[in-house]
Amino acid sequence: MIQIDIPGRFTLCIEHLVLDYNGTVAEDGSLIDGVEERLMKLKELVSVHILTADTYGTVREQCKHLGVSIDTFEVGDAAGCKAEIVRSLNGNTMCVGNGYNDAPMLDEANLSVCVLGKEGTFAGLLSHADIVTLSITDALDLLTHTDRIRATLRG
Repeated sequence: MIQIDIPGRFTLCIEHLVLDYNGTVAEDGSLIDGVEERLMKLKELVSVHILTADTYGTVREQCKHLGVSIDTFEVGDAAGCKAEIVRSLNGNTMCVGNGYNDAPMLDEANLSVCVLGKEGTFAGLLSHADIVTLSITDALDLLTHTDRIRATLRG
């Protein structure tokens, strides 16, 4: 678990890192450079969950060596499935996404992060996010450089 005191506001506890796959940790179905090594470090601190409709059918092959939880589901209700999985974790979650179907998941999170990536970002997602980052590596680095979170969210 990662605990972050946000001055003038609250204490944030993160036990679960929940990640969208395509457009967030992967581009065109392949893991983005730098994601693997960061997830290998972070899984020692928090449980890592990758959620996806698996558009390219690559998530299991791309992530098989990571030792993280992978949940796939049908495209039709991706938003609902993602939100339900986050609810089932019972709090202390950081969720990261880039797409329209990530909004309900971000709404369920204790800390929500929107990633601006090469595959694009749903503009409306920004209003569901606590923090917006330029890349997935920047988003993942928030958990190992927690002063960035503290500085962004403090009162």
